[in-house]
Amino acid sequence: MKGQKNRRNISGCGLAGMMSEDGRLMSGEAIIRAMTILHDRSNGLGGGFAAYGIYPHKKDFYALHIMYDNIRAKEDTDILLDERFDVDSEEVIPTRKSAAISRGPLLWRYFVKPKADFEDCGLCEEDYVIEAVMAVNSLVPGAFIFSSGKNMGAFKAVGYPEDVGRFYRLDEYEGYTWIGHGRFPTNTPGWWGGAHPFTILDWAIVHNGEISSYGINRRYLEMLGYKCTMLTDTEVVAYLMDLMLRRHKLPLEVACKALAAPFWSDIDRMKARGDKRADVFEAIRIVYGSGLLNGPFAIIVGHANGMVGLSDRVKLRPLTAARKDDMLYIASEEAAIREVSPKLDVVWNPKAGEPVVGKLKVPIGKTPTHVKETVA
Repeated sequence: MKGQKNRRNISGCGLAGMMSEDGRLMSGEAIIRAMTILHDRSNGLGGGFAAYGIYPHKKDFYALHIMYDNIRAKEDTDILLDERFDVDSEEVIPTRKSAAISRGPLLWRYFVKPKADFEDCGLCEEDYVIEAVMAVNSLVPGAFIFSSGKNMGAFKAVGYPEDVGRFYRLDEYEGYTWIGHGRFPTNTPGWWGGAHPFTILDWAIVHNGEISSYGINRRYLEMLGYKCTMLTDTEVVAYLMDLMLRRHKLPLEVACKALAAPFWSDIDRMKARGDKRADVFEAIRIVYGSGLLNGPFAIIVGHANGMVGLSDRVKLRPLTAARKDDMLYIASEEAAIREVSPKLDVVWNPKAGEPVVGKLKVPIGKTPTHVKETVA
């Protein structure tokens, strides 16, 4: 049929996430298996993962995962990093040969801390790190910092997610939270940096759908000092989470209501029946109107203390959640969850705009006790 090859699949992309609210460490093998079930939701042009708790021996350092197009880009980045950070160590990110993953960029990781005098810049530690990350990504040709949190890391490439996971040897890592993504790009090219997740500090986002409000969201964020350099709509979600939750210290549920706010007509109906929440939702829409995400989306957000699933206000993209003991699962399809946990305690389909929230019972910073255990 004429034009068949140019048809868009606007419902593609596969998401999966799993976390132990007890903080138990799980092998990356489980998330790879879950994403394998979602194989047909992607087309091989991007796959990726984020994992939390994987660097316990370096948990006080920011782990910078960087892609380099060439050695010159690394040399230029090393100069910038040495000016801003004390570098504890650096190394090539371990990979294994894979016929399914074509030759890509140089993959490097650094464990760093800000220089002792970083406060002279007038920034808090987290903003100092963000400024450095965005300086590299916007000023150094051929360099891209794609992960910058503590005791966590993102791993992504052009390929199907299960192949990307094997390529990065994720079965050899252990973390208490894992999120994964298989990409079916519709508006932007398939390239290593454009694969999901998108991250800043310990926020990591995987996304199925299309953020039609990208232009407004981007202008809003750039007025507040963020630089959107990845040419993709998903990038803004990571920065919005950082803005609302870390900088503005909003409760998680309030931030989710800002991203997927009720329609004005719904707020009017709430007022008519005397629902006191109407005033809160109205205030959220007024203050964070430029942070509202329009268009079809389903997202999973990973962070140091938990995981969140959220769909748009009409739920134009699928999202399923389940629990088994201390485990929370979120995925595009129930089959991906049952691949790693066949006998679940409860399964449900969240309502449109209703967040699914998982939280560590002992938050990071409160000395959680991790017990190693691999999901069966």
